Amino acid sequence: MNNKVYILDTTLRDGEQVPGCQLSTIEKIQVAKQLEILGVDVIEAGFPVSSPGDFNSVIEISKVVTWPVVCALSRALEEDIDIAVESLKYAKRKRIHTGIGTSDWHIKYKFKSNRDEIIERAVAAVKYARKYVEDVEFYAEDAGRTDNEYLARVIEAVIKAGANVVNIPDTTGYCLPEEYGEKIKYLKEHVDGIDDVIVSTHCHNDLGLATANTYSGIMNGARQVEVTINGIGERAGNASLEEIAMILKCHKHLNLDCNINTTKIYPTSRMVSGLMNMPVQANKAVVGRNAFAHSSGIHQDGVLKNTQTYEIINPKEIGLNDSSIVLTARSGRAALKFRLEALGIHIETEKKLDKLYQKFLALADRKKELNDEDILFLTGVNLPESHAVKLDFLQVTTGMGLRSVACIGLDISNQKFEASATGNGPVDAAINALKKIILKKMVIKEFTIQAISKGSDDVGKVHMQVEYNGSLYYGFGANTDIVTASVEAYIDCINKFRG
Repeated sequence: MNNKVYILDTTLRDGEQVPGCQLSTIEKIQVAKQLEILGVDVIEAGFPVSSPGDFNSVIEISKVVTWPVVCALSRALEEDIDIAVESLKYAKRKRIHTGIGTSDWHIKYKFKSNRDEIIERAVAAVKYARKYVEDVEFYAEDAGRTDNEYLARVIEAVIKAGANVVNIPDTTGYCLPEEYGEKIKYLKEHVDGIDDVIVSTHCHNDLGLATANTYSGIMNGARQVEVTINGIGERAGNASLEEIAMILKCHKHLNLDCNINTTKIYPTSRMVSGLMNMPVQANKAVVGRNAFAHSSGIHQDGVLKNTQTYEIINPKEIGLNDSSIVLTARSGRAALKFRLEALGIHIETEKKLDKLYQKFLALADRKKELNDEDILFLTGVNLPESHAVKLDFLQVTTGMGLRSVACIGLDISNQKFEASATGNGPVDAAINALKKIILKKMVIKEFTIQAISKGSDDVGKVHMQVEYNGSLYYGFGANTDIVTASVEAYIDCINKFRG
């Protein structure tokens, strides 16, 4: 059996169906180009008949994508297929993905039809699509709840009609892994001609089993997986591209491979998260903020001695620079010493380290997590008066219908500097003004806001990550004014620059 697993990414179709996560055509093009860099085999670019915007997006994506197949979704209707064909007219490699519901729930309640008529409609749709494109994929919607014998009849009929790929979706996320795997196995054993086509998985995550079901499908003969970046999608989402790709990479004994350049996973994840305004949960497998973070002293000690004690994936394999040692009250001396040395501070004796560690624990008991500023403060190195760059004043004018304007004053080694700038909002204006004084090429890589207290006068804490000279620096700011907190976080990063 072929050991290549093809990746169909449906971030721009199923993933974009998440409420509040719709993208503009330009944003979809950005994602499509990134998916090509990532190495996906098929990009499901949209559902063209659903809206003029989706139709136009598929057209524009088709123009810019070079080697991946561009796929357009349709129902088993000639009108849908006609519009899908038109949307793909510029695609170098094109696919129509058409289908119909096959479970009794869909047949009886959605279509008010019967099993024989559904097969007729499925066959007709595939034959019609094959008049226009050579690559036709058929989906049996709600296959997860379709009995295997009838599903086999449907799949055999559409293969004879000309389908190249047959998609077996667990549309409602209902299946258990052994059930889904058995379904794929049953089809492989009972459908005439199935060895001449590609069997595809499309698993939803309603019971948290999307990745497990996808893996089970692969192990029983599926050779295409339909996945999304960060596992986004309808309801609880889809199987995650990054999880499937890293399962195949970590378990080389499976002798299965895919075309994904895993070093592009993390930047792709962050791009999709940013464009869709959908944060990645901290404990998300592979790409979550805590996926490579260690706070337990036992874990930290092990990782510092050998990363493989607690990490099965090298962070660099997904495009991250390194693991994160998070300092909390559970951290040990080894983690504290590691962070001090990373900050350029060397503790000469174990006695001094022990004394500092007790101070560290006392502070850690009062705070959830200690940052570089806290650690330096404990050593007396990073007292506010020792900062090279300090915020003197900040004044921002903003409002509805007005262009935000910021005026900023900085104290840099006891010299005063002022600048003003406009921006797309008060924070952008303030940062632009600051950049006029600090003439360094800096790029904000991460920007998050967290409320510390509750109420209209609450304190907001800003976490910022800035890239400078190829290195990443973290900064923190806290203030009742979130613009001021943002500037303080940016300045905090600058004060940590080296070289």
